[in-house]
Amino acid sequence: MTFPAKKPELSVIVPVYNEAGVIEGLFRTLKAQEGVAFELIVCDGGSTDATVTQTWSLGEDAPFPVSVIHCDKGRGRQLNAGAAASCGDTILFLHADSSFAAGDALKQGMQSLDKTIAARGDDRVAGHFALHFLRNGQKPSFGYHYLESKARLSRRHCIHGDQCFLLRRAFFRRIGPFEEPLPFLEDTRFAEAVTEQGEWILLPAIVQTSARRFETEGFMRRQTLNAVVLNLLAIDREDFLLEIPCIYATQDRAGELQLLPFFQLLRSRIADLPWRERLKLWLDTGRYVRDNAWQLALALDIWRNHKRGYAAGEGTLSILHFYDRLLDRLSDHAPGRLTAMALVRIWFELSSLVLRLEQRSSGI
Repeated sequence: MTFPAKKPELSVIVPVYNEAGVIEGLFRTLKAQEGVAFELIVCDGGSTDATVTQTWSLGEDAPFPVSVIHCDKGRGRQLNAGAAASCGDTILFLHADSSFAAGDALKQGMQSLDKTIAARGDDRVAGHFALHFLRNGQKPSFGYHYLESKARLSRRHCIHGDQCFLLRRAFFRRIGPFEEPLPFLEDTRFAEAVTEQGEWILLPAIVQTSARRFETEGFMRRQTLNAVVLNLLAIDREDFLLEIPCIYATQDRAGELQLLPFFQLLRSRIADLPWRERLKLWLDTGRYVRDNAWQLALALDIWRNHKRGYAAGEGTLSILHFYDRLLDRLSDHAPGRLTAMALVRIWFELSSLVLRLEQRSSGI
């Protein structure tokens, strides 16, 4: 399809790797968007299925320009390549399995971003959408309710790539690019950079994302691994993540998550460290966990709201506010961090034991 040589308002950048099963859905949701002139940049990391051919085929009938670029696999690397190839003044980083609940979601997002930038007087703003998981079953689930509610907050450790990132190209250049050494977690580092140099806002629309990874790997297993991985990232132990294989399988290779090998490898790597480094690792972990104890208060609030039948994002957060006002300061000292360290050590040892017992009982 031939398009006039007009600069788009928005560049939608989507990294893909063997995503033939969801590409049609991606085009369907983007075709439904009205009120914004945008281009689609699909960044392929070497797919071996029909992802690229399907993209070109669907792009022939799309009411927006479609480009496919090729680069080495790695989401950070692919997102950076897409940003370099795009030309809109505003960029949306979107996952291939995401969709929008409303046909004017992009328009609402752009208007909200424009309004905030005008009020601030600068473009140091990035927006993220409210999140809703698309699941095979619709039975009420506190776990999903917690993640969806948490994703509606714009504080540290609440914003991830599945919520989509919308921002001006100039701001992206100032804080970017995405980090590339790890095949994942690029969104976490980027979210932190936005917080440090600007402001996050919640956009007035919902992005729907597939729960396929949680459903395939196991919700609690994936959340447990995510927590450990984020801790290692926060305490600057990316070397552990690079040395432990299969920590984050691509979606086409995902299966039931086995935590025991990860725990065993992690234990081995920690044991190999000189004692001073081991001590620093656990002290840093205690500091990180103490600094994130507010998430326990948030979980209590969301549990109460969930039991009362509120939708994600509805209800009060009185326990969290009480924690922020008082309890945070009461534990923000060396004894508080040492207590957190001790609790994490106990949790790690008990979790390892439970996983070993599960393996023995299953006869693996």
